[in-house]
Amino acid sequence: MKKQGIWLMALLCWTLQVRAQQRHPFTQGLVAGPCHQYGREALYTDQLAYQMIQKGLPKPVSGQPVGKDELSKVNWTPVTANGNGQFREGMLANGYLYLTYQSPSEQVALLHATGHSMAYVNGVPHFGDPYASGWQYVPVRLRKGENELYVRTAASVRYQGIKAELIFPDKPVALNVEDPTLPSIVPGQTIEPTWGAVVVINASAKPLTNVQIRSQLAGKTLVTDVPAIPALTTRKVGFRLDPSAVQLAEKVSVQLQLMQAGKLLDASEVSLSVGKPEQQYSQTFVSNIDGSVQYFSVAPQRNVDGKAPALFLSVHGAGVEAINQARAYKPKDWGVVVTPTNRRPRGFNWEDWGRLDALEVFGLAKKQFAPDPDRIYLTGHSMGGHGTWYLGATFPGNWAAIAPCAGYPSLAAYGSHDGKIPETGGTDMERLLLRASNPSNVLALASNYKPLGVYILHGDADRTVSVEYARQMRQLLGTFHPDFTHYEYPGGSHWYGDHSVDWQPIFDYFRWHKIPRDSAVSTIDFKTANPAISASMRWATIEQQQHPLQFSRVQLTRSKAGRTITGRTENVGNLALELSDFAPGETISITLDSLNAVRYAVKAPSEVVYLKRGAQWEIGAKPAPAQKGKHRNGTFKEPFNNRMVFVYATSGTADENSWAENKARYDAETWYYRGNGAVDIVSDKAFDPKKYADRGVVLYGNATTNRAWNSLLATCPIQVRRGEVVVGNERHSGNDLGAYFVWPRPDSQTASVAVITGTGVSGMKAADANQYFAGGSGFPDFMLFRTDMLTKGITGVLTAGFFDNNWSLSNQESVRNVLE
Repeated sequence: MKKQGIWLMALLCWTLQVRAQQRHPFTQGLVAGPCHQYGREALYTDQLAYQMIQKGLPKPVSGQPVGKDELSKVNWTPVTANGNGQFREGMLANGYLYLTYQSPSEQVALLHATGHSMAYVNGVPHFGDPYASGWQYVPVRLRKGENELYVRTAASVRYQGIKAELIFPDKPVALNVEDPTLPSIVPGQTIEPTWGAVVVINASAKPLTNVQIRSQLAGKTLVTDVPAIPALTTRKVGFRLDPSAVQLAEKVSVQLQLMQAGKLLDASEVSLSVGKPEQQYSQTFVSNIDGSVQYFSVAPQRNVDGKAPALFLSVHGAGVEAINQARAYKPKDWGVVVTPTNRRPRGFNWEDWGRLDALEVFGLAKKQFAPDPDRIYLTGHSMGGHGTWYLGATFPGNWAAIAPCAGYPSLAAYGSHDGKIPETGGTDMERLLLRASNPSNVLALASNYKPLGVYILHGDADRTVSVEYARQMRQLLGTFHPDFTHYEYPGGSHWYGDHSVDWQPIFDYFRWHKIPRDSAVSTIDFKTANPAISASMRWATIEQQQHPLQFSRVQLTRSKAGRTITGRTENVGNLALELSDFAPGETISITLDSLNAVRYAVKAPSEVVYLKRGAQWEIGAKPAPAQKGKHRNGTFKEPFNNRMVFVYATSGTADENSWAENKARYDAETWYYRGNGAVDIVSDKAFDPKKYADRGVVLYGNATTNRAWNSLLATCPIQVRRGEVVVGNERHSGNDLGAYFVWPRPDSQTASVAVITGTGVSGMKAADANQYFAGGSGFPDFMLFRTDMLTKGITGVLTAGFFDNNWSLSNQESVRNVLE
């Protein structure tokens, strides 16, 4: 009873402190726009940010132009918040809302705003809350006197509005339980310790270290160490909880204490749902993407009969939680429904880290439920309908059949692209940047649906995702596909009840389809844009491409009786063939692209032979780990994986160091919001390659400012230092150069380094935009630009391209935009 009293007293103190916090709601401001364009691509423009970087942005005055050049045509207009505290009337899409606050002293506040893309607070970028979720609290440093906030508006601002306030916390360290990641508890079934996660806010000027979270659930207590949390940041941290004593109830509370050296820093509680074994539930796990706690949900099998169940992977629509996706399904008597999260209800459109989350959960589900390997299916609704088209085309060997519901095939076609580059690309540079998005091009990968059953379901009165997308795919499949079904639900809107996804004819269709064993498949037609994303179909694997991220394709026929493999390839540099259909001692003949026949004597069961393409095909070897291949193939976004760590510079000038640390914080804020993620942020001085072995690294700074540069990038043909960039034989000078590029970690066979860099503060700030976190955005291996890209667009990009298979620069794989 004494211990319980301490818990209750701590919780009461926390509640009173939260209520006592001082707040400053913003009610008056100035708005201007349009003046920027950000989309799902590397290229962006922002005239206001450009003039801010150039220190040529005049102080905003009502009725006066925002700035010079293009901004001389755009005036600031006063705007007032409505009774709900929202700026809505008079707001302008793709613009900025200007707010000010007079602070009596230097202090730290929490910026709590909703509906915005991001905000510059005294010039420092901070991520926003574009979906108005309400749980994003960002520590910001205020100076004495006037503080300026430039709040970036999105296209949705007119109907969503922006609300903003500053909160002045009574204590520098606190728990925020508004955005928890939690499991469900099934008494008698959930008995092992499991994971939950909540946010810790560190609004102090010092890193938060040596901290633990103590959880208490139904009398069971566990203590979990918390990772270091840098100054002025938040981090979602995992904690262990013991559910073994929980009894059946609707909900149960978990008390949480944040402790440091025996001292209570904060306390709070979260509620867990408790259910019966036959009910839908959520299960947490630690993700290998970044080490954060994630969850997936399950609609368990009804009437388990001891046989291996079917597995239905169902991917949700925008704004839908995975548990609600699972609850849309009545339990099936022949299989289990598993619903991943996409990392967030909106997440990454099931591309990039949404794809990785789906695969991670898919792997966990196969291990946990041991499904019949012949009966695995994929379905989803709306954005999840897109996810079904995308994951079905990308991993065709995983599914017996797919069923996209109310889906659109590609982000670009749906209108979610909203970028600067035309879909077809008008210049060589535009075409190269578009090439980086080829893995998202579902229509170009549609031939991969050929071995799958496809059931298309769409309401014929859908105003959110037009039924024309279903008809487009029906027409496309009709040109080559032998086995698909298309049904338009009469009068169906976008969501017309649970049968929008839990449609019995879909599951009847699934029953008729099984994944054939590899030995039964004699023909393969497979296409990919990136072997590191998708390389294999049955007994064939594209190990390397000839030209990175151009489409690669194999069309093969295997004859066991004739002891031959024949076919055509496109853009394949190294091909692996699994030979289990042939017996040891047999000599087979492999003829590709009507070239020479390669004869090979099979030595062992399930042997793999590697073929290398030159002028002719010949016997080769598996690509070396140091080369590109399915294990590590580049693009700038690839290193944001393998429990990546952000490493910021401390060896430059005060301004250079400030940019690096602020940029790392900004990216961490973005990753948390978009990906429910958490990341270690360390200085270059604290970075030890051995401590962070085989982890992705994101490096902020250049060779002059970041001490980790030489240990990670000494052999890279791209070198950036203060005032200069060298790209192979090219040399570019000035302080206004920015760049993104990727490089393999020299001490790892799997992990890579992403570099966000500039030659001076101007160039560094031009790299502030983190469109790489937008799902489906394409980034090449490297991209060098001047600050004026923010106003000129594509002509501000100097060079971009891909490394070849030896991680060397090649004129054939790059484009130079400007001759200097």
